[in-house]
Amino acid sequence: MNVDLPHEVVLAIQRVFDQQLQDPLDSLSNDFNPVEILNSYFPDEASLANTEAVQAKLAEDQRAIQKEIDALREQLKRNQDPDRMQLIQEMISELLGQMSRIQEKATESEAVVRSITKDIQVLDLAKKNLILSMTTLKRLQMLVNALTQLEDLVKEKNYSEISQTLAAVKQISASFKSYTSVPRVMQVWRRIQEIQHELRALIEADFDTLQDPSKPIKTAIIADACLVVDVLGDDLRSHLIERYVALELKEYRRIFRTSDEAGHLDNISRRFAWFRRLLQTHEIEQGRVFPAEWKVSWHLLAKFSETTRDDLTTLLSTAGSSLTVKTLLDNLQIVAEFEASMAKKWATPYQEMLKATVGPSSRPPKPITHSFEPHMGIFVNAQDKALSDMLAPHRQGKAAKSTPRQSLDAKPAANEDDDGNSSPIIVLPSSTELFYFYGQSLEQCAKLSTGQPLFDLCGVHKKWLKIYAEDVLTASLKRPPVPAPRKSMESRFDVNDLKQASTVINTADYCQTTAAELEERIREKINDDFKEKVTLQNECDLFVGVISSAIVIQLREFESACEPSFGTIANSMWSTFSQVSGPSPYTSDLVRAAEQVIEIIKPTVEQKKFLRNFFDKACSLLIAKFTNALVKSRPLGEVGAEQLLIDLQTIKAFLSKMPGDLVTTNYTRNMSKSTGRLESLLKVIVTPVDPPEGFILNYTLLIGDASFSNFQKVNKTSSHFADTSWLTTIENTQILDLKGTPKTEQNHLLDSFVTITSTKDDLESTSFLSSLDMDPPAHGHLAGMVSPTGPTSVAESIFAGLASPPVSGPPTGSGSMVDGGRGDQRREVFSDFRRFVSFGLRRDTQPPS
Repeated sequence: MNVDLPHEVVLAIQRVFDQQLQDPLDSLSNDFNPVEILNSYFPDEASLANTEAVQAKLAEDQRAIQKEIDALREQLKRNQDPDRMQLIQEMISELLGQMSRIQEKATESEAVVRSITKDIQVLDLAKKNLILSMTTLKRLQMLVNALTQLEDLVKEKNYSEISQTLAAVKQISASFKSYTSVPRVMQVWRRIQEIQHELRALIEADFDTLQDPSKPIKTAIIADACLVVDVLGDDLRSHLIERYVALELKEYRRIFRTSDEAGHLDNISRRFAWFRRLLQTHEIEQGRVFPAEWKVSWHLLAKFSETTRDDLTTLLSTAGSSLTVKTLLDNLQIVAEFEASMAKKWATPYQEMLKATVGPSSRPPKPITHSFEPHMGIFVNAQDKALSDMLAPHRQGKAAKSTPRQSLDAKPAANEDDDGNSSPIIVLPSSTELFYFYGQSLEQCAKLSTGQPLFDLCGVHKKWLKIYAEDVLTASLKRPPVPAPRKSMESRFDVNDLKQASTVINTADYCQTTAAELEERIREKINDDFKEKVTLQNECDLFVGVISSAIVIQLREFESACEPSFGTIANSMWSTFSQVSGPSPYTSDLVRAAEQVIEIIKPTVEQKKFLRNFFDKACSLLIAKFTNALVKSRPLGEVGAEQLLIDLQTIKAFLSKMPGDLVTTNYTRNMSKSTGRLESLLKVIVTPVDPPEGFILNYTLLIGDASFSNFQKVNKTSSHFADTSWLTTIENTQILDLKGTPKTEQNHLLDSFVTITSTKDDLESTSFLSSLDMDPPAHGHLAGMVSPTGPTSVAESIFAGLASPPVSGPPTGSGSMVDGGRGDQRREVFSDFRRFVSFGLRRDTQPPS
């Protein structure tokens, strides 16, 4: 509380509060807890013996409290006595009256003091005004004396003394600006202005003689006059510099008129030679009289640049179609070298020197090279034509009209080192030539202009990166629409196609990385207005798509090499097998064919991340092809399924070691997951159907679902009549059909399946069998996947059909295929392995943040 109480009263109140807080019973409130109080009196069992003593103390405390209450009531009664309250009110009224009388006395005292000091205040004001008047008169006297001295100096043209005296006059006269209404002060003020005008006229006349050979004048006089100019103001200095510069460049404008031969484009170097001579003469003779801070040389350069820029703008505009790239670049190079030499001479950027010659609020003048920028399209078009000629021999079906294999630059498939050994080509020479040309043209353009022309050149670079990706790299991967059949073991896959695809992968990766670096270099050199517009991300994405297309080619050859082995699986009569005899012969052929392809790819792909991507997809492809062949060869029979289970182990062992030192945890996990599901499927088929309860129990343990549609899936086949929807239905069951269970036994098994699974609440409604297609496609998964629409569409279609069984797929009722039919929505073997190559590549090739 903001109440001023005596210190002893505050201490007394504090003691009362302290005494009240000593007793826990005094702190009764809504939070009072009697249990805590009792625990404090009786902390243990032994303390219960002191119950009587506690009761006696409580009774004593009660009596003391009652006595205190009685005393307080008595005191309250005395304080509430009407006579006592009246007395207090009378005392308060008397106190207020005393305060009012004191306030009146204070007001009277203040009036008396003011009356006494009134004369003193008048005297103080008079003293202050007197001092100010004396000071002002003294300053006026000083100003008049200095003005008289200045007039004498002006008559003598003693500029060195005038500069000091004029500065003193201007400084003193500034204090009289508020007294110009006084006639004498106004007279002096006018005289000062008149003398300044006289000085301006004298100085201008002397400066005119500086550039007149017939009227020689001492340079010392002009140097002293410059000091006076600095005192007179910046406007006079700017005027004198402009006059000097205009007279110095008068001869330049006469000699190098655009209508005369000397002013033509082919004589542009003569302009700069003339200016260098002028600048040399200026620095040796007239320029030495000017103060260094005037920067007259920079003003000469700025005016020369302005005049030359205007002339060149006119000449370039009138040149029209006669302006060649050579003429443009040669002249621009001469201009750029001149500007660079001037910047080196004064160790200052050219633009900064131009900016220093104008006021802070004015826009800085543009350099001479700016006149070439509207015509730099000729240079950009020349770069476009040069790139077209460079890539013409390598483009497919465009300017070169080459065969499909001519786009890979190298006629032999390998280079020879110093020892005569052949080594595979890492990247196409055309890609390194392309980016070398980009670097050269970028440096050349940046020296000439960093504005719109450089941005236009970036657009040309983007255009030819796209053409290189599509017409060179992607076109080299395209195969004839109907490949020739491969009859022998040697013709199952094309070694040249594999090596060519590896070269394309390396080249596309090099182009993607170098394009990102090119973008950074352009951003470093281009003006700030264009930095945010520069991007080559779309072109980098194109090269990612090319890599995806090349991996498709490698997977296509990998599939072709393994196709005979899967054909053996599909054509085998597994239901006729009576015993199991180790791995089947086709497994060794399959492993050998796959190893041959991998041995070719591994040393030819430079980046390991692309090899890992290939191995991931190749593993998915082998498992999908094996599953397709298995489904096609049904019925399998129990012995046949057991044989396939052994074969699967052989294939699994090969897949586990296929990547070699490039194996990853993700690869191992996906491979184990996919092969494990196939193992579960085959183990169910191996199980005898008698007794049915054991077969169904094994199904629920291995497959883990209670889906009737997985155990019994309905496939609809249409009639031969086009005007009827569905005339006949053929019921097949997945597991039972694969197993080859007779139709007579299937109904009983289905009834038992429903009975047993209805009591098991822990089973899922779907499993990986939900995506199993009992009618897999007859053609290879990758046949014809290289789309002519470009690398992006190809990348998006990769492995759209390859799949792996999901952990829990969508429920499929018995009638799920009736409404939609099969049509375009055919499911491949397993639908969970839809990992596009392009997605994996984009993730792997993202630059670090």
